[in-house]
Amino acid sequence: MNGKRLYRSRSDRMIEGVCGGIAQYLEIDPTIVRLAFVAFTLAGGSGVLLYLLGMIVIPLEPKGPFEV
Repeated sequence: MNGKRLYRSRSDRMIEGVCGGIAQYLEIDPTIVRLAFVAFTLAGGSGVLLYLLGMIVIPLEPKGPFEV
């Protein structure tokens, strides 16, 4: 395995870091992921449900060795 894991971001976060973490995992701009969640929300409300599910299921990014 390549060791790539999905985490909620500690550095690129607006609410809980779900979009920032997904963007880091996919190596794309976090704004694109945020706009996708907004689009899903406006198209029936599933974006809110997916975001809440991400907050629960995706673990928070571990701290680095020099972070407090």
